[in-house]
Amino acid sequence: MGIKAALSKPFAAFAVWQINKWKKNAVAAQEKVFKKLIRNAQATSFGRDHHFSEISSYLDFKKHVPVRDYEELKHYIERVVDGEPNVLWPGKPAYFAKTSGTTSGVKYIPISKESMPEHIKAARNALLTYIHETGKTDFVDGKMIFLQGSPVLKEHAGIQTGRLSGIVAHHVPNYLQKNRLPSYQTNSIDDWEEKVDAIVEETYKEDMRLISGIPPWVQMYFDKLSAKVGGKKIKDIFKNFSLFVYGGVNFEPYRARMEEVIGKKIDSIETYPASEGFIAYQDSQTDKGLLLLVDAGIFYEFIPSEEYFNENPTRLSLAEVELDKNYALILNTNAGLWGYSIGDTIKFVSKNPYKIIVSGRIKHYISAFGEHVIGEEVEHALLSVASQEGVEITEFTVAPQVNSINGELPYHEWFIEFAKAPTDPEAFRLKVDAALQEKNIYYFDLIEGKILQPLKIRNLQADAFRNYMREEGKLGGQNKVARLSNDRKIADALLKYIL
Repeated sequence: MGIKAALSKPFAAFAVWQINKWKKNAVAAQEKVFKKLIRNAQATSFGRDHHFSEISSYLDFKKHVPVRDYEELKHYIERVVDGEPNVLWPGKPAYFAKTSGTTSGVKYIPISKESMPEHIKAARNALLTYIHETGKTDFVDGKMIFLQGSPVLKEHAGIQTGRLSGIVAHHVPNYLQKNRLPSYQTNSIDDWEEKVDAIVEETYKEDMRLISGIPPWVQMYFDKLSAKVGGKKIKDIFKNFSLFVYGGVNFEPYRARMEEVIGKKIDSIETYPASEGFIAYQDSQTDKGLLLLVDAGIFYEFIPSEEYFNENPTRLSLAEVELDKNYALILNTNAGLWGYSIGDTIKFVSKNPYKIIVSGRIKHYISAFGEHVIGEEVEHALLSVASQEGVEITEFTVAPQVNSINGELPYHEWFIEFAKAPTDPEAFRLKVDAALQEKNIYYFDLIEGKILQPLKIRNLQADAFRNYMREEGKLGGQNKVARLSNDRKIADALLKYIL
């Protein structure tokens, strides 16, 4: 055991002791965060416009601050982007995280000097809680790879601007820098395929022990890595590879294929980072729920997802949530986002401590006929049947087909790239449809009432989704394919890849 591994255990024990203090008093921790946020932002333009000096409770806050998405908050953010100080948060941001929005084009998310350390602390604590629970420290002494965006930042109105993962790369602790790959030069390559090729060349002879990234792009790295060394399993290339850290998408659709390429099961840690803040991470290998970070400069609100598009939806604090109910997640942050709808839906799976799962996107659903099918239901239907049938999924997306031909009833159209296709496609299709009916009563009623016919599956060519993302200019990085769409944009683009 190396020095770093030896020191990591007492460090992990201390971190977990600190975490437990707020973990056991989450509602009180949120109240403390709320008061601090309001106090610090009173003198900002937003604080004056929304009467922060009159706010002494969450009830007051809801009266003065509406829920907004990026587009609705944009007129404030544009002032910050233009260099004006004290708009949403005191002073100017330390960074802008630049992201691609589906409705807003390029989005500039402010990161403050107060919020940046929370991103780093959360990523660190995700690893430390793993060490404390499992006692496994070997990965600390080997190489670690983070598949991420370019660390090259550009200046905008005197503020460093780039992808969140590229910004975070500048804050990796010194004690990890020597362990970290790829090199700065390789990480700075813009073209994703060229970058992954370069990462393969730089890492295939190294002692890689921890690998982190979004699952589809890690899978791409593994495929290229295996091809480089004659089809070997990853476990035979990286003999000490023991931990996979991921976020951004549900790992389950990728797990079977990834474990097949790796050649063994491997420990994993799910994280929930966003440009707007680091929200949660998996703190136990025996529990898939993600620990909500209630002491990290974010005050959370929750709107029942079925009310989200109402004129006056119910807004709840942490103390008011229920288990197993879908909520739209609303953030108020120490970077100056207020009543901010991040676009995700979550469910609480525990209230002692408060743990969540990410259930989907508030705008990623299908309700062409009033069925309101959400991502969690689609993933469960497909993956439960795939597991029973020994089927492996590379990627998939679902869209409604309203304009069916020859007098057919409309249907949900599933575009699936199989790593291992079903032996009986028709039986597989009907089982997935039955599983979806079981999860969603509205969908069941539409099938029973002959408003919809059972779903149809389109079997796609290998690499169909990678090719689609390449055409969209979204290959790699933090980009991911929407699993559900209420329109045909993605579906129509994938038609040419049907086998």
